[in-house]
Amino acid sequence: MPRADGRLFLVTGGHAGIGYFTAEQLAATGATVVLGSRNPARATVALDALRFRVPGARVRALRLDLADPAPLCGAADALGSERLDAVVLNAGVALDDPPREETGDGHELMFGTNHLGHFALTRWLLPLLSAAPAGRVVTTGSFAAKTERLDLDDLQSRTGYRPKRTYGRSKLAQMYFGLELDRRLRAAASAVTSVVVHPGGALDGLTPARPPVHEPGLDSRLGSAPAAVLVRGKHAGAWPAVRAVLDPAVRGGQLRGPRVFGLQGRPRPEPVWSHLTDTAVAARLWAASVRLTGVDPATALGPARPARHP
Repeated sequence: MPRADGRLFLVTGGHAGIGYFTAEQLAATGATVVLGSRNPARATVALDALRFRVPGARVRALRLDLADPAPLCGAADALGSERLDAVVLNAGVALDDPPREETGDGHELMFGTNHLGHFALTRWLLPLLSAAPAGRVVTTGSFAAKTERLDLDDLQSRTGYRPKRTYGRSKLAQMYFGLELDRRLRAAASAVTSVVVHPGGALDGLTPARPPVHEPGLDSRLGSAPAAVLVRGKHAGAWPAVRAVLDPAVRGGQLRGPRVFGLQGRPRPEPVWSHLTDTAVAARLWAASVRLTGVDPATALGPARPARHP
């Protein structure tokens, strides 16, 4: 990985899972890495682990609760910097069982946190990203979204709620957002780019230990071993996001994932999934997200200008 000394990166959900390994790998480049987390205690534990794994790491934490969009307007000031080189929109909630849960604002929890929270956060970070020479928004989607389709009339999953389907749709909404954001950035002639990634298959039992952040037990390791033919651990699941942050060859509007069947291996650009190319769905989702959050990231871009061409 290239050095990134002097640059500032924010990773939401950086205290655990793929977010932790994204932060660890970025910290190894010499950059300052901020862990966005709603849980200060877990963030402190993750910071200690990072400093142990990466001696001299420049890391700190920022309290972010994506299920509560209102305070997110202070996130840019809380960073204490005049610019932000990249944000990795990684944090997420995944529920396995009913019943349906809601945020304090009455949004379905997974959709509200995974998509709406990041949608609102991006609005407040865009001025800092625009102040960087080449700011990047990296949205972490999921392979689980590949077989899902949005129900624009029921984004909140009020009818027929099924946790796994709702999770997949929330990640699909994130991916639509990342691609639509890049189209709007280009229309505004912005130097900021937006890239969408997915980690492929990443299992706890195939993930290296990072005590006390991650300590897979023997049963987990043995149970996951046969799956190693197709998938990897969460350290490898972080590679597409890390590459999207650091690689100068990355272009806005790309979808990047693991090389082998989209499940494992080195990251590469891949064709945008057919349903993600539907710009009408993306535009309707954007409008609904503005209505539900009360903010519009496009307002941070200024008046629209003729689109740039790659």
